[in-house]
Amino acid sequence: MQRVRSFLTLTILGGLMVVLPIALLAMIFVWLFGVISDLISPLTGLLQQETALNEFVAFLAVLGIILGACFVVGLLIKTRLGGWMHGHLDGWLAKLAPGYRTIREIVSQLLGGGSEDSLLKGQAALAKIFGPDSPTTVTAIVTSRHPDGAFTVFVPTAPIPTSGLTYHLPENCVQLLPHVTVEEAMRTIISCGSGSAEMLEKNKREAKKRLADYEE
Repeated sequence: MQRVRSFLTLTILGGLMVVLPIALLAMIFVWLFGVISDLISPLTGLLQQETALNEFVAFLAVLGIILGACFVVGLLIKTRLGGWMHGHLDGWLAKLAPGYRTIREIVSQLLGGGSEDSLLKGQAALAKIFGPDSPTTVTAIVTSRHPDGAFTVFVPTAPIPTSGLTYHLPENCVQLLPHVTVEEAMRTIISCGSGSAEMLEKNKREAKKRLADYEE
């Protein structure tokens, strides 16, 4: 009876491991679709009134127009004139709306941003947050390097990597993992540490390979 119960429990848990991520992803897409639909509903309604398009086609048309406008703006700010205009507009909005700069930084971090200090452009590392003599290390992302050699690292919390703590640590408290990507490090956070051994072994293996190639 115990074996049957264990078999049923493990089988159900295995199914949940497959079904839940798919269900959550579908829920996120449905929620995001609803938010975008509500935001552009005035434009969609106007397009429906002026044309014979149905609601879904009008939604796609308006969404395409918005994405096209974003593309044009992105091209514009790459020019000298566009960069100058964006700089002045950015400064004006920062003075007019105090929370604008914070919102801009959050969006920049989520999308990868153009800054070298962006989280997605950081460096995976192991951080000794309790000091260099402590055997405890945590998976961290280097988000900034200081002129004196110190590091600013972000330590995500499992299993939600978008929350965590920021630490400012001396150089001897941070071990960089040059052969581990931020995405690989984040996956181990999401899985509550599962896969960390493989990640660290990969870094050691790649480091040895690079060293052997250099010595040759």
